[in-house]
Amino acid sequence: MCVEFKDKQSHAKRITASKILPHKILNSVNDKNAGATAIFFGTVREHSDMGKIIGMTYESYLEMAEDRMKRIESSISRKWNIKRVKMIHRVGDLSVGDVSIAVAVSAPHRSEAFSACRYAIEKIKREVPIWKKERIVGGKERWVKGLDSRKYGE
Repeated sequence: MCVEFKDKQSHAKRITASKILPHKILNSVNDKNAGATAIFFGTVREHSDMGKIIGMTYESYLEMAEDRMKRIESSISRKWNIKRVKMIHRVGDLSVGDVSIAVAVSAPHRSEAFSACRYAIEKIKREVPIWKKERIVGGKERWVKGLDSRKYGE
């Protein structure tokens, strides 16, 4: 079961069992001083090297995940001139096509927005304690090892 955490500054939870709604993510980073918004949505795909996927299960060490995501947001704010950032990861059982993660960044210019968004998703994949298990047709399940994203750099 997902526990809802709130940040004193933004009152935004970063880990949720609720469905991630793309229009709400976009609205959350709207800023009249931003000329660009970059958004990344990670979704549950239908196939893997193990076969046809019927869904994914995501688990997390919630307190640590919330803290790590908050740190990534702070790092983004120090590295780029951004206006707003929203990062949220879903936990629990998801179906094919469901959004599992969303990162949105608004900034004055596209270069900053793209760079900050890419940086955020790579840092989340490397540093946030979230694990995923594929549920495969036929009843098999497999924990998935994350891909090495160190190539992107800091």
